[in-house]
Amino acid sequence: RGLADEINDRHYMIVDAVDGKSHWIDIGRGEAMETMPNGCIVRLAPRNTEPRQVDRNIAEIAAAHGGRYDVDIHLKHDPSATESFARTHVRRLEAIRRATGGVEREPNGTWLIAPDHLDRVANYEGQRARAEPVVVDKLSSMALERQVSFDGATWLDRELVADRPEPLHGSGFGRDVREAQARRRQWLIAQGLAYEEQDRIVYRANMLSILRQRELNRVAGQLSEELGLPYAEARSGGRVEGTLRRSVELASGKYAVVEKSREFTLVPWRPVLERHVGKEVSGVVSGEGEISWTVGRQRSGPGVS
Repeated sequence: RGLADEINDRHYMIVDAVDGKSHWIDIGRGEAMETMPNGCIVRLAPRNTEPRQVDRNIAEIAAAHGGRYDVDIHLKHDPSATESFARTHVRRLEAIRRATGGVEREPNGTWLIAPDHLDRVANYEGQRARAEPVVVDKLSSMALERQVSFDGATWLDRELVADRPEPLHGSGFGRDVREAQARRRQWLIAQGLAYEEQDRIVYRANMLSILRQRELNRVAGQLSEELGLPYAEARSGGRVEGTLRRSVELASGKYAVVEKSREFTLVPWRPVLERHVGKEVSGVVSGEGEISWTVGRQRSGPGVS
């Protein structure tokens, strides 16, 4: 990664891709993208400027309720929707409001949605595309070679069991990934997480969850010694509350460290949590492992969008 235009703050990234080629890519503003170490695995795609389904949902619901939208209105309009699903729409509105002021929120939390809401969304997405022409997803912070024998759920593992794995070229990085996958398969077989059957490799159905839990337990043990607190696992339907201390990077993704007076918990990280480090947070773990966070001790505190 480097600076292409200092005056206009345009940065570039050089990516060795699975197609066997190296690509020079304009990634736009430097501050728009998190720092990524050399050797990490990324996926890049042009930024889509069309309104999303979430935007269409908001426009439809608001049109049926006098130009107003909030979680309660959403659930009333669509009884099959869940609260966590509705909150994803609120997060979308918050992002648009912060960037362009294209939507207005009343003091009680209700959003005022204009009849031309989808046009305003298109304007917001157009601004983002000019500043950040590509979407860069960090798939793994771990270099390919280290993933071969790592005791945790890696990008290699996710590709091995994917319904539609990335097509790999026979040269360059594509070749490197093929070779790493072959060595990873042998490691998985030695661990009892896969076996050979009629010239093919069969992976245990819960392979990824086993590997993910191994690393989570290992990191939790290390943090327990560091913090002097026992680790409490976050369970579906359970409530998580405490002080958001920091984030930790695992092979399976980033986790938030939430600390209470007598224990701590690790839960999946969201980028928006960055500005709330050091604050009291709380939330309920959904069946999918996601959490709709609230900042402050009271449930009525401001939501994290």
